[in-house]
Amino acid sequence: MIPELAGFDECRLDTLIKKFKSLHIAVIGDYFLDKYFEVDPSLAEISLETGLPAHQVVQVRHSPGAAGTVMNNLAALEAGTLTAIGSMGDDGEGYELRQDLLAQGVDIQHLHLEKDRHTPLYLKPRDIRKKGLAGEHPRYDIQNHLPLSPRTEEALIGSLNTVLPEIDALIVMDQVEKEGLGTVTPHIREYLNQILPSFSHLIAWADSRRHIHRFSRMIRKMNQFELLQIPNPQPNTRISEKMIREALLDMRSVSESSQSEPIAFVTVGEQGVWVGTEQPVRVPAIHIEGPGDPTGAGDSFSAGTVLALAANASPVEAALIGNLVASVTVRQLSTTGTARPEDLFSALKVWKEQQI
Repeated sequence: MIPELAGFDECRLDTLIKKFKSLHIAVIGDYFLDKYFEVDPSLAEISLETGLPAHQVVQVRHSPGAAGTVMNNLAALEAGTLTAIGSMGDDGEGYELRQDLLAQGVDIQHLHLEKDRHTPLYLKPRDIRKKGLAGEHPRYDIQNHLPLSPRTEEALIGSLNTVLPEIDALIVMDQVEKEGLGTVTPHIREYLNQILPSFSHLIAWADSRRHIHRFSRMIRKMNQFELLQIPNPQPNTRISEKMIREALLDMRSVSESSQSEPIAFVTVGEQGVWVGTEQPVRVPAIHIEGPGDPTGAGDSFSAGTVLALAANASPVEAALIGNLVASVTVRQLSTTGTARPEDLFSALKVWKEQQI
């Protein structure tokens, strides 16, 4: 048991959760639409024109994805006020995405429409006759291949200038891998690096698939391969605890010399998360029995951890809460799951039992 967490109990968890409702959180980044086509193979037809199968969709469901997945979890955890900052296409997917966010009480006035670009989409067909992940078909993605316009970049900066003085935490979700094609362009990233020191009260959190080491002066969340800058790890690649610890200490040394935020959170899958404080420590995850779906687990971890930090939890306490949230969402198959506040108490009980 980690000494700092030895006394972490339901009372402490309840104290932190109750503060969530008073917090104002903004999420800037790439808002995708997750769209699920439920396919019944027994109804398949053969196209008279092509001779190819015409798969029959019997149900369509959708929800916010990528930055929207973080927002889903913030809403489910009952954060007080939520503001979305980003860009999307003026299209049907954008309409559905905005409606889904509005249904969760999210302020969408800072989602800027671009007529020449698409709303990013993850289209996920699945076979309703097969349970869990076994029913999933190959995914179809719609992403943008045109850069964000300078006009929209300036609109996003204007939104940041409006929102930053009002919020308790900012989450940056940089999902798109190619530079300049997503919401968090190099210009936006550099602006954030420069402006955030002016808001010392703010919890600033960055998560980026390809560019996490280009963010500074904010808390950085990454996985072990992003920490060590291994872009395409082979399956079952394992990184030693010694390597992770040394990389975190090196990062902290560089951060201190540049007066930027020294803390990093490094997820290591089933092993939990490393917290890069002065002496890095690993907070174990909950061991899950049976099938699990890791889709969105990192995003749910971010939501829980940021809310906890904004509620004045220590970094180690916050990492534990992030782990509790993720342990709930990974058990929800074929969907990007969410966790509710009441789910965290039973998860904490399991976690403590596993530490004995």
